[in-house]
Amino acid sequence: MPRQSIIGIETRGQGLYEFTDRVQAFLREAPADSALLTLFVRHTSCSLLIQENADPDVRRDLDAFFRRLVPSADDPAMAYLVHRMEGPDDMPAHIKAALTPVSLSIPVMDGRLMLGTWQGIYLFEHRDRPHRREVVLHLG
Repeated sequence: MPRQSIIGIETRGQGLYEFTDRVQAFLREAPADSALLTLFVRHTSCSLLIQENADPDVRRDLDAFFRRLVPSADDPAMAYLVHRMEGPDDMPAHIKAALTPVSLSIPVMDGRLMLGTWQGIYLFEHRDRPHRREVVLHLG
């Protein structure tokens, strides 16, 4: 029988927020020998990533790359943007979320996530202001 939960993640602005430990806690409470865990973020201006969790420079570099790839709507290169309802980070956040996954599937074997040695699960916040994000976990 599938098991589900919702994890709330508080962000402080743009960046990557690791929550692997919270997913592992869910698996301890809802044990499964062999399953597929699906994670889905319920927002249109953030995304999910599996990324290296050993060197914090990786997170900083990814954040810097995406800021250069999709700058704020205040940047002259982004003058064509129309949707600015919630500020200059609004539409750029939607573009970044369109370029990165909003759901992940991770195999579970013997009750453990089958992540690699240096892999962690991250919420990638694309907005400048703090937000409370929700990630749905579905173990089936």
